[in-house]
Amino acid sequence: MNLSAYITVLSGSTTPTAANYAQMFLPIVLVVIFFYFFIIKPQKKQEKKDQEMRDNLEVGDEIITNGGIVGLVTQIKEDTVVIETGGDRSKIRIKKWAIAKVETVHDDK
Repeated sequence: MNLSAYITVLSGSTTPTAANYAQMFLPIVLVVIFFYFFIIKPQKKQEKKDQEMRDNLEVGDEIITNGGIVGLVTQIKEDTVVIETGGDRSKIRIKKWAIAKVETVHDDK
């Protein structure tokens, strides 16, 4: 083999084929699929569950906020909730998105 044949082989000056492109993009496609099924889809499912919990909130429910405040719901408006906390019955107005958990168990009828 002469020197020009070695240079051609080493430089990789062959034309790319469809198989080469598939080999290049396959790992990227697999990473995107992994992120969708193991990160994005479960997160959307949890967000939907949390929104449903906030939409089914009723007066008298005991809630816990994201900041750790525990209180009873006394009033519900469009995007805010008034809760009563502590022994002195202090009232706090919070946003619905700040509700982390509803402690009251409802009987589904």
